[in-house]
Amino acid sequence: MLVFPMSNDFLIRFSYVLLMGFGFPIMRYMSIHFETLNNNAVRFISGGLLFVFICVLKYRNELVKLLREPSIILYLLLLAAFMTGNMYFFINGLKYTSALAGSVFGIMSMPLAVIMAAIFFQDEREKVKQKSFYIGSILSLIGSLIFVIYGNKSGDSYDFITGSLFLGIAIFIQSIQNLFVKKISKKLNTIVISTSTAMLAGIFYLILASNTGVIYQLQDVSSGLLIGLIFAGMYGMLTGMLFAFYIVQKQGVVVFNIIQLTVPLSTTLIAYFTLGETISIYQGFGAVIVIVGCIISLRKKYNGN
Repeated sequence: MLVFPMSNDFLIRFSYVLLMGFGFPIMRYMSIHFETLNNNAVRFISGGLLFVFICVLKYRNELVKLLREPSIILYLLLLAAFMTGNMYFFINGLKYTSALAGSVFGIMSMPLAVIMAAIFFQDEREKVKQKSFYIGSILSLIGSLIFVIYGNKSGDSYDFITGSLFLGIAIFIQSIQNLFVKKISKKLNTIVISTSTAMLAGIFYLILASNTGVIYQLQDVSSGLLIGLIFAGMYGMLTGMLFAFYIVQKQGVVVFNIIQLTVPLSTTLIAYFTLGETISIYQGFGAVIVIVGCIISLRKKYNGN
């Protein structure tokens, strides 16, 4: 099985935050240079093939579980479908906003994710019974509205609002998606879940890109940029999927969401130096409110577990 020793939990969390800080600027950069369907098709398939190689090399026994319980395959197909929808809206959202906006909208999903998890899982249900959860959720909503309203004043505000809508849809889908991750992770190893999700989502995107004809746009892309997208896909799948699925599997939805709180901080610094992205004082104020609201809504639940 894929094992991360307990002594390395802090290192894994720190690595996830740091790597995702680089991940958002990379996704933002690629979203500008590639059509969304092509972008996700190449990213998911390249990352999925890396996972397949790892599974064949070290985790072949885990694949046998799929033959023993065919019903798991249905859950994996549904998970891949949600991942496909999630990343379609997310990449489009990044295209019209910024790397920081993507990371801020990511933590906005925390209260919603916990509520969705509480509906279906008993162990998460106790985490939404305190007033602090609702106070923090309201603060997060106010902060996100400030961030959106004052976003991208120097550019096309219509594009920013459109991108914000796409990001909002993406985080709603992600909240449902995490429920499937938690359910499936009780029966399958993280690497198998990541492999099947990446490959199936990649195939979905490849079919969509072929049917719409946008796949032929890849012929006009330089080989260097295409190779960069392939490696970006591997990087993104390892960090945004494998690490994330592992944390959800081993520590639950709430802990994963708390870790997400610090991602915008690393994203801001890295996007500033790599993409030259800046934010207004009002946007920074809104982002701080979002983070404080999420801390208030989730801190006590984390300490109590």
